[in-house]
Amino acid sequence: MSETDQDASALAAIKAAARKAAFVRRKGAFEAQHPGAAGHLAEVLAGYRGVPLAGYMAIRTEIDPLAVMAEAAAHGPVGVPVIQGAGLALEFSRWHPEGALRDGPFGAKVPEVDDYFDPEILIVPLVAFDAAGNRLGYGGGFYDRTLERLRSRRATLAIGFAFDAQEAEQLPLEPTDQPLDMIVTESRILDFKR
Repeated sequence: MSETDQDASALAAIKAAARKAAFVRRKGAFEAQHPGAAGHLAEVLAGYRGVPLAGYMAIRTEIDPLAVMAEAAAHGPVGVPVIQGAGLALEFSRWHPEGALRDGPFGAKVPEVDDYFDPEILIVPLVAFDAAGNRLGYGGGFYDRTLERLRSRRATLAIGFAFDAQEAEQLPLEPTDQPLDMIVTESRILDFKR
């Protein structure tokens, strides 16, 4: 095994351990969550009414942005991610609160009929985040590839949405990891816009 392969293997192991610890913290926060956890997210998005945005359909113990997405849909286009395949960027299909859904990959619901568009704001799910605006995802690189693609086309605001308990002291990072512009939790708004 080459030194590069050993380094990659070591980083993968560190990331796996960080994810495991973060999932435990997120599960505890999910079980203890209080109504209104999305209040700060609604506050942030109120300043962007009508701007095309994409949220996500929460799975497992993710914090749920659905109420905020429904409110935003009254003012402009809202989409949800649709996985196109391993190693590919996400596409975002228009979502409506009353629209028909089908099962997508990883158990997330997606619109029954695909109607793709490029959002200018992304509400990004995550496993962990740090105080510098970095995120740890599930390991597929979907959001990193997607943010890189969208940001190469136009300014794109990436807002991580998470429980406070998902904050980590430090995260293992790679050069391909895309930073977040903001992180919104149930108690605060962290702004990293560069």
